[in-house]
Amino acid sequence: MIAIINYEAGNLASVSNALSRLDVPHTITNKEKELDEASGIIFPGVGHARPAMESLQANGLDHWLKNTSKPVLGICLGMQLLYDSSEEGDASGLGIIPGRLRKFDASLEKVPHMGWNTFSDMRDHPLLEGFSTDHYFYYVHSYYAPVNDFTIASCRYITNFASVVAKDNFMGVQFHPEKSGKAGAQLLRQFLQYALTS
Repeated sequence: MIAIINYEAGNLASVSNALSRLDVPHTITNKEKELDEASGIIFPGVGHARPAMESLQANGLDHWLKNTSKPVLGICLGMQLLYDSSEEGDASGLGIIPGRLRKFDASLEKVPHMGWNTFSDMRDHPLLEGFSTDHYFYYVHSYYAPVNDFTIASCRYITNFASVVAKDNFMGVQFHPEKSGKAGAQLLRQFLQYALTS
């Protein structure tokens, strides 16, 4: 069973539909008991960092996430909330991955970064097995995480930014795998395989 965290800031229906297409049993929940029983956790998110973090804190899910040893996949805002903080509303994050989210410079290109893009660089990791810099994924975001030691794939739009990150049991993707066609479905499948076998 996979649990999708419900904290009122997620693209829950589209992620749930993507898992249903893969025939993966899953639940959408904000209950710690159900999260504890899951093999892996998907932490989706769309919207703004500060209210999303406040919603996590109101449900006590921030503490649960910080302390879990289960495989976690953050998607879009879910990935961004794994970081220390964001320029967006000067919001604090979970502090699992070091770094501060920055806003794209709108004087250089259109913001948000919206559309299909490839990896500009990548490293070996089970989540990325079989992928290359030829695969396209769908992005919609105005803030980005700078590349650091926990970046396992980067993307370029205005600047190089972290597209996929990993630290211990935590993984995150800036793009939307549930909206990224076959490549996105394959990445979800590989996270599920990792979650069910770790």
